[in-house]
Amino acid sequence: MDYQITDFKPIYNKESKVLILGSHPSVKSKEVGFYYGNPRNRFWLVLGEILKEDFAHASTTEKEMLLLKHNIALSDVVYACYIEGSSDASINNVTPNEAINTIINSCNITNVILNGKTAYNYFIKYFNKYEKMAICLPSTSPANAAKSIKDLIHEWSILNELV
Repeated sequence: MDYQITDFKPIYNKESKVLILGSHPSVKSKEVGFYYGNPRNRFWLVLGEILKEDFAHASTTEKEMLLLKHNIALSDVVYACYIEGSSDASINNVTPNEAINTIINSCNITNVILNGKTAYNYFIKYFNKYEKMAICLPSTSPANAAKSIKDLIHEWSILNELV
């Protein structure tokens, strides 16, 4: 089990209305140096379908610009932890991502979408003062095989009402 620190910078600006938080970057994401870098993760496909943008084929810079265009901030709940591979279930000795306080306090954040139950549980544990803003949606991870892409798009479509 390795101690891993998230070195991804949060994406946000003062117009951001919705903050989307994952738990902690996967091994594949760390390899490519950006959020949801595993090609099997459906995050960018789901966002693309909902927001009618081609996130899936966009560069990192283009993804950042598209997120900001739609008033979406993006980060992770866990800044550092011990983790085995990409297994959320193995996460322990968590250091929460204090940038979340900065994002929420410096933007127009009205809702925080948690990408899966692990992200939600850590958010509530470490940032419970924002619990009323929290919306837990099904994980877009390939490990969540119970949800089809169609299911995810349906459940994540609440995003249209929030931005």
